[in-house]
Amino acid sequence: MSIPYEKVEKVIGYQFKDRHLLERALTHSSTGDEYNYQRLEFLGDRVVGLVIADALFKKFRSENEGGLAKRHTALIQGSTLAIIGQAHGLNDFIQFSEAEKSAGGSQNENIIADVVESLLGAIFIDGGYDLVQEVILRLWGDNIETLKQAPQDPKTELQEWAQARQLPLPVYEIISKSGPDHAPVFTIQLSVEGFDSITDEGPSRRQTEKTAARKMLKKLKSEKAGS
Repeated sequence: MSIPYEKVEKVIGYQFKDRHLLERALTHSSTGDEYNYQRLEFLGDRVVGLVIADALFKKFRSENEGGLAKRHTALIQGSTLAIIGQAHGLNDFIQFSEAEKSAGGSQNENIIADVVESLLGAIFIDGGYDLVQEVILRLWGDNIETLKQAPQDPKTELQEWAQARQLPLPVYEIISKSGPDHAPVFTIQLSVEGFDSITDEGPSRRQTEKTAARKMLKKLKSEKAGS
């Protein structure tokens, strides 16, 4: 699959002078290409940490070091990066081997987080600190002001939601498992008493349960907002 450069640049709000950097930032090691994103990810991790620390230092002038550190950890940890990457559809552009793609690599939160970092590392090299800072602040958006603790695992959040309402624990049931051993497809049904069930598919039981829980939470919050 060739990389739709203009589409990726529109999503991240940055146009590369050297598109080889963009290609490298989106190339997973499973392709066998030594020119993959791993070194850019290393750099991007440090760039994100500095930009977010700088933003928090300026935004929360009266907050102590401990408070700033908690906010910083929440904003730069892998689950936050994965959520940001998925929200902007960046996982759709990652270049995988066919085996890794079939195994669900584009839905792997660790890989998505890595690619967000590698893209930002590439922007830093291509355009410098000021431009990558603009991109990071735009992608993170209101999270910089509102996110005080790390995003909770969706299964834990859903369980706590049910317990707070004195409901039985959510039930995850494997409806089917298909595909070859190296690229299985799990179909999971998630049930919460009093609400319609949700069915989701994914490359692993754990990952599919998490995505189903996330969808259920979104549905429950949407129904509450509309009531």
